[in-house]
Amino acid sequence: MKRSLVLMAALTTILVVSPASFARRQLLLVSNSQMDQMGAEAFDKLKASDKLSRDPRRLAQSRCVVDALVAVLPPQMSRQPWEVQVFDDPNPNAFALPGGKVGVNTGMFSVIRSQDELAAVIGHEIAHVTSQHANERVSRQMLAGVGLDMLGAYTGSKTSPERAKLIMGAMGLGAQVGVLLPNTRKQEAEADARGQEFMARAGFDPAQAVTLWQHMMSASKNGAPPQILSTHPDPQNRIRELARRAPGLQADYRAARSGGRRPACF
Repeated sequence: MKRSLVLMAALTTILVVSPASFARRQLLLVSNSQMDQMGAEAFDKLKASDKLSRDPRRLAQSRCVVDALVAVLPPQMSRQPWEVQVFDDPNPNAFALPGGKVGVNTGMFSVIRSQDELAAVIGHEIAHVTSQHANERVSRQMLAGVGLDMLGAYTGSKTSPERAKLIMGAMGLGAQVGVLLPNTRKQEAEADARGQEFMARAGFDPAQAVTLWQHMMSASKNGAPPQILSTHPDPQNRIRELARRAPGLQADYRAARSGGRRPACF
């Protein structure tokens, strides 16, 4: 009975998120501090198991883009320190984790053509963090699994292989460990919209979010489809929606540039 009451109380945890066109209720059963802890743990495991790039130019470019985007985030996000790493991986991909962690694969630089395109993909991934999508995935998994018993597996103090798999999957990194908790279409649409807004306000051209995905589609025709396409569904629909929104964000882009936000990362 006590467990049921606790679970019912947890289910009342809701949050209205922006932009207004996507305002909705979210199930969030895990605290922000616990999510930050999980993000940091997942990032540390990646750094320990995956080879980091030794190319200082790519790392500097990635840090420059992240710094520009972080500067326009809500204060609770922009004030925290953000860590950026480039992984020596030919698969064109990037990700962001709770706790201020961003990873970019070297393969991304074989697809993008500009700093604006890199800002589009990183802005999208950071938007997943600001929208608390990982928390939603964890919460859904907890509810679909063993209820609150899953909380210990996610937020326990002792590291174990099973805990690591759960965390990696929840953070959107499950392809590495065979556990994948994908984003929903609603979450992807939110991340596209917010990420495109972030890049415009940071002084990156929002129209180049369209060219990014066009280049990703071209890359899939020249070999194995990039992993990012398997976890970001409906690329043609995404391209059409990004193209539809881009003109309305040009005013924000011009205002950012006029106000001194002129990233020079490449």
